[in-house]
Amino acid sequence: MADLREVMTSLGHTGVSTYIQSGNVLFSTAEEDTAKLAAALESAIEDRFGIWSSVVVLSRDELTRVLAANPYPDEPNPKMVHVVFLNAELPESLLMRISAAESAAAAKGSRDAVQVAGQPQAMFLHTPDGFGTSELAQNLFKIIAPPKKSRPGLAATARNWATATKLLSLCAEEK
Repeated sequence: MADLREVMTSLGHTGVSTYIQSGNVLFSTAEEDTAKLAAALESAIEDRFGIWSSVVVLSRDELTRVLAANPYPDEPNPKMVHVVFLNAELPESLLMRISAAESAAAAKGSRDAVQVAGQPQAMFLHTPDGFGTSELAQNLFKIIAPPKKSRPGLAATARNWATATKLLSLCAEEK
């Protein structure tokens, strides 16, 4: 994470900090175009580490809006709700495949559910029987981020509710 903070700083970002070991970076910048920021970060990460990784960037206001759209506010365990942050709107064809995966899981007795919500685009995945054993969670990521030989156009990253809300609280501390 120290190397990632150095990459961020090298791009001119300030107030750079990281949270846990999963690529969460908070920073300040004058740039408002999150797609442009993501592209610059992807390039810098590839240059520095020799690997390409998709990046999703949200402003503090966007993160606030996404989290306010949580369709599972009554779930008492924050590890059973995951927010899947996306860099673009999901095409209708993928939404239909996600719906079919949810129906197939339900037919097997799963209580898992997924809902698209928020602006920018996000999905909320509710896994009341556990994320690690969720067939829907596994299939969801196969649908939205299938293995490709070229770089994907759609980027997605998931955080559980506890992490997502902690990131927002860290943003608020930076105000």
